[in-house]
Amino acid sequence: MAGRLQNKVALVTGGGSGIGRATALAMAHEGAKVVVADMSVEGGEETVQLVAEQRGVAKFVRADVTSEEAIKGMVQETVAAFGRLDCAFNNAGMGGAGKRTHEHTEADWDRTMALNLTGVWLCMKYEIAQMLKQCGGAIVNTSSIRGVVGLDSGLSAYVASKHAVLGLTKSAALEYANHNIRINAVCPGVIETPMVTKALVAIDGYAERVQIMQPVGRLGQPEEIAKPVVWLCSDASSYVTGTGLIADGAWTAQ
Repeated sequence: MAGRLQNKVALVTGGGSGIGRATALAMAHEGAKVVVADMSVEGGEETVQLVAEQRGVAKFVRADVTSEEAIKGMVQETVAAFGRLDCAFNNAGMGGAGKRTHEHTEADWDRTMALNLTGVWLCMKYEIAQMLKQCGGAIVNTSSIRGVVGLDSGLSAYVASKHAVLGLTKSAALEYANHNIRINAVCPGVIETPMVTKALVAIDGYAERVQIMQPVGRLGQPEEIAKPVVWLCSDASSYVTGTGLIADGAWTAQ
């Protein structure tokens, strides 16, 4: 039986690890040709190898999503390799500086916004331009549950950037709704990725406390975000646009 993304071309930023890697693998499993974009050559090429091992098709492109020229080149390389761009998962991002609002430096703030927000906008700029030429496509941006609710642990820049991603997603979805381009966001809870694990182990006992706080009693896995992203990119969600899909094990239901 054909996969849900059969004969489609997908682009995943931050595809060298975590949620990005899991999504690249899931997209390939569903029949897509996948371009894996990441700053890490080692991580990106490892994802491509994992796709090949499951008999999928993938290509690695090194890309810094804070650079407009790099993003433009990333989309151009995707089209040059596979002829089109049907799905994009704008997932590259970073955590916060771990400082309270008045302690942030301007450099802290600018770096977080450049990667988490401006990078998403720049990706969309060139992805949408390509999709307009093709008369359609689907884009998913990574926001967070911290794009829906606040946080009092020194991540105000991160929280602000993820709220902004959700607003950008909704506005762009309205702009292109009648151009057959669907734009959604996924809002993950606490997912067991390398970035999250590093943050959790930095404070003694914090990982255990966070796990206890999860209504479902555990952290989420990257594959549990990849599946909703694949659905949002597929024709199964053809009437879904402008939404932020929360996948957080009921964290925000508390």
